[in-house]
Amino acid sequence: MLRNLPRVRAAAGALGAVVGYGCGLLAEHRAETKASSAERHSIVVIGGGAAGLSVASQLLLKLGTTADVAIVEPSEWHYYQPGWTLVGGGIMKAEETRKKMSSFMPKGATWIKAAVSAIDPDQNSLSLADGRQVGYDFLVVAPGLQIDFCCVKGLKEAVGHDGVSSIYDYEHCQATWEDVRAFKGGTAVFTQPKSGIKCGGAPQKIMWLAEDYWSRAAVRKDVTVKFCTGLGSMFAVPKYREALERLVRERGVDASFGHELVEVDGARKVATFEKADGSRVSLEYDLLHVVPRMGAPAFIKASPLACKATGFVEVDKQSLQHVAYPNVFACGDVASTPNSKTAAAVTAQAPVVVHNLIRQMEGKRGKAQYDGYASCPILTRRGELLLAEFKYGGVLAETFHAPPLLDQGKPQALFYYMKTIVFPFAYWNFMLHGRWFGTRTFFEPRYTE
Repeated sequence: MLRNLPRVRAAAGALGAVVGYGCGLLAEHRAETKASSAERHSIVVIGGGAAGLSVASQLLLKLGTTADVAIVEPSEWHYYQPGWTLVGGGIMKAEETRKKMSSFMPKGATWIKAAVSAIDPDQNSLSLADGRQVGYDFLVVAPGLQIDFCCVKGLKEAVGHDGVSSIYDYEHCQATWEDVRAFKGGTAVFTQPKSGIKCGGAPQKIMWLAEDYWSRAAVRKDVTVKFCTGLGSMFAVPKYREALERLVRERGVDASFGHELVEVDGARKVATFEKADGSRVSLEYDLLHVVPRMGAPAFIKASPLACKATGFVEVDKQSLQHVAYPNVFACGDVASTPNSKTAAAVTAQAPVVVHNLIRQMEGKRGKAQYDGYASCPILTRRGELLLAEFKYGGVLAETFHAPPLLDQGKPQALFYYMKTIVFPFAYWNFMLHGRWFGTRTFFEPRYTE
């Protein structure tokens, strides 16, 4: 999503130099740091995902590498989760979507390699799963969402077997492609829950890629494609909804709305859905792609930081500052903000969090505001992509304004190559190091006080 094409051309010339600089910083910081039994830091960031690393890196770039910033993250690996759809569609390999976490810990950060078990914001303290305590002056909560394969009866036992797969897990996304490639005919069912998930467009992205593959493999005439979603339409934003509904008609997809998956019988190959009126309907399938429900991690839901209605960290939707604890901020999927949960949203949120947190450290109130920007690059077939960009309220926030050549209401080849080449490169080389600002590319937003 490159809003200003002249800027992109100018930035492209400097790309190699910036890559080299970013790699130089990485080379200086490789070793993980263990927390002591009683430890305290000025700033603690929970999570080493896209949001956590973006915020931590930007903080250290602004405050200097001597700033006391700790990142709490138990995983050895960092995953490029937007790539899992590409893996499921046969465009990328699973191993291309993960790299060692140590390669992305910003210079100067303390890596506390442990999981959080509880947060006590009244005491400015975290409890770790290994029994240790970590204190903080300021806290950024960015652990991402918890995937729950147990929420649907029979799903945990069925996934990974007999044609049941999901792109929402590193261990299963490659199997999704194997199932799609081996499928020669029958009923293929793709699901989507009504609750908030990572990248709300991904459930249909994998469907469109699979349908396109079956067309190219000359077996489409033998396949019935069903899309069953708990939501009421193909997409929330009218412009993109109309485009996607047109694709449904043109490509012969049977779409059922208000259908929430509640049970999978893997032995009988039957999926059961609950409709909006409470009645249930069962569908026989030969291939089933499932999107599990997702939510905030348990330690968030159990904390005073959580919104009672949703379990997400309750923040002001513009400042991203907690409504009751001013030294606490949230970024990414776990924030209670009513935006689409995507990596693109993180590029807009992270600088807001960084600016407002630094102002809070100075005893001032930051005025940076997040407008709800998010992007959903919807793959409609290999070689084409519908680039949906919008902000709070479904208001369009499109980068390109030159229809018909770059009409974002239609799938475009350029957008496909941005998704498959530009975005992954920018993610690994710039975003995680605090040097990529989404539609602004390398140009950091400036906020007036």
